[in-house]
Amino acid sequence: MDFKNIPSVKEQIMKCVRCGKCRSVCPVFAELHYESAAPRGHVFMVQMLRDGVVKPTEEVNERLAQCLLCEKCTAVCPSGIDIHELNAAARSYINHKNPSVGKDLLFDTLWTSPALLNFSTTLLGGVQKAGLQKLARHTGLTRLLPGNLPQAEKILDKIPLRNARSRIAEVNPAQGEQRFKVGYFLGCATDMLYPDIALATIEVLTSNGCEVIVPRHSKCCGLPHIANGKLETARDLAAHNCQIYNAYDFDYIVTDCGSCSSALSAENLNFLLGQTADAPAAEIFAAKIMDLSQFLIEVLDIQFPANNEARPVKVTYHDPCHLANIQKVTEQPRELLKRIPGVELIEMSDTNYCCGGSGTYSITHYQTSMKILDKKMTMIKLTGAELIATCCPSCIMQLNYGLRQHDMKGRVFHPIQLAREAGRKKARNSA
Repeated sequence: MDFKNIPSVKEQIMKCVRCGKCRSVCPVFAELHYESAAPRGHVFMVQMLRDGVVKPTEEVNERLAQCLLCEKCTAVCPSGIDIHELNAAARSYINHKNPSVGKDLLFDTLWTSPALLNFSTTLLGGVQKAGLQKLARHTGLTRLLPGNLPQAEKILDKIPLRNARSRIAEVNPAQGEQRFKVGYFLGCATDMLYPDIALATIEVLTSNGCEVIVPRHSKCCGLPHIANGKLETARDLAAHNCQIYNAYDFDYIVTDCGSCSSALSAENLNFLLGQTADAPAAEIFAAKIMDLSQFLIEVLDIQFPANNEARPVKVTYHDPCHLANIQKVTEQPRELLKRIPGVELIEMSDTNYCCGGSGTYSITHYQTSMKILDKKMTMIKLTGAELIATCCPSCIMQLNYGLRQHDMKGRVFHPIQLAREAGRKKARNSA
């Protein structure tokens, strides 16, 4: 689609009244303090790109790529501008004018093939297991990596030997009477980095009357591609996933990743596919997509029996930006945690402050990402919580790194993992 005719670019730029409210909530602007790093500055930049005032150069792309695409600015814009869409469209336009073989290989080939992506991740896990990653650090070899990679490679958690797909069935029958037929959208990070989250998701859903189907041919949600100027590839992935899931008669489609549910939401699918022949299929798909915690609370109304033997544990919750800012899913994860016996939920001073991860952002903009993370870790430390819960694998990885960097005790969990443990106690008590 032509850049100038993308609806958000064509129709929304002139809505900006220059109020600056977006600047007041932008975590990147809070660190960098200059206009071209602010959402308002990005709106100006997109307008100048559209009108030919500036050229689609890598320098302009770097200015736009400072944005986390966290959507916080969009959420507060009084004019209703989808600022993150403007930014993503501009990045795609610039990428098209400045093709990169490396970026094409990563996002068009590797990240569109689950088999290749899993192979490369498994290979990296083998490097970790063999101790070669530590050896490269100690000998200084990592300093040869380009850009921010010498620092950013440390963020990666320990990669498990087996991914989730190799450990779960495609069809998982409900235990007892079946209440719902649920499609499970298994995201890349959950699959390859945190398979225990997927195992917990299957266990909790099936034990609460859901038949859970994990379609084998689904692909990445496309959010990394949107962030890295690959809108056409993101459109292809979205159309593919809609076709795969619409082939089933699902009551709901759930995902445990806030980034995935954002990419698969009605708003984002309309951005990607709204002007294409796949728009009707996208509407059908998006009508069924739901965050896992939202599904557990609003649909299943999951309950856990009182457990006087449960050890009291202080838990704080981190809101993933993609889940909170546009999807407005904030209370459901907290309600789920509150229902788990023994959990004492302690809120941070700023409950909706970004962790700085945002998928690939911590790799491409390591220094800015770490400044944002430092503020988040200070907030977490002040809660005195033993556990940090969050509904996004990218945030889990970033927060785990924050614990290591700040020499803090504690662990980061997905709420579904705590729910599984409470559910197992419930099953043992009823046996």
